[in-house]
Amino acid sequence: MDAAITLDNRPDILGLAQAITQSPANDALRCQFNPTQWEVLGNYLQPFVLRSGQVIIEQGAQDRTLYFIESGGLSVHYEDDKARVRMALVSAGSVVGEGSFFSHLPRSATVQATGPSKLWCLTALRFLELSNRHSPLALELTVALGSVMAKRLFNRPRRVAVT
Repeated sequence: MDAAITLDNRPDILGLAQAITQSPANDALRCQFNPTQWEVLGNYLQPFVLRSGQVIIEQGAQDRTLYFIESGGLSVHYEDDKARVRMALVSAGSVVGEGSFFSHLPRSATVQATGPSKLWCLTALRFLELSNRHSPLALELTVALGSVMAKRLFNRPRRVAVT
């Protein structure tokens, strides 16, 4: 048999693309990617599933990973030095982690799943690789992430969601 067999083990990014394009949330990620661009971005993302209550970001941690939410939801809570807690909910079609991703500062809040959730992560190193190989795509993603962050910072109750 001379036919080459190729197995495509790449995860399907289309669920995330749908979640982002269909999200009614004010702080949803607004990317204007075509299917080919989504496929390219998918090569730099790693999907994973969270259980209800599972923590993905700890306040004060030195991590710069960015998380895209395909399904489910996350709660973001910040505790100040007087033990006061502020909380925000983030749903499918949006992101968390953009604050530290760009600022290189410690995480400003703790993030955990409110129920079973599917996320995709983008590490700073993979984003650098994306920027070097597909700079227009990385630039458009950066603009969209900046827009999410600006909307959250402008809305006082949502500021806590900038992690």
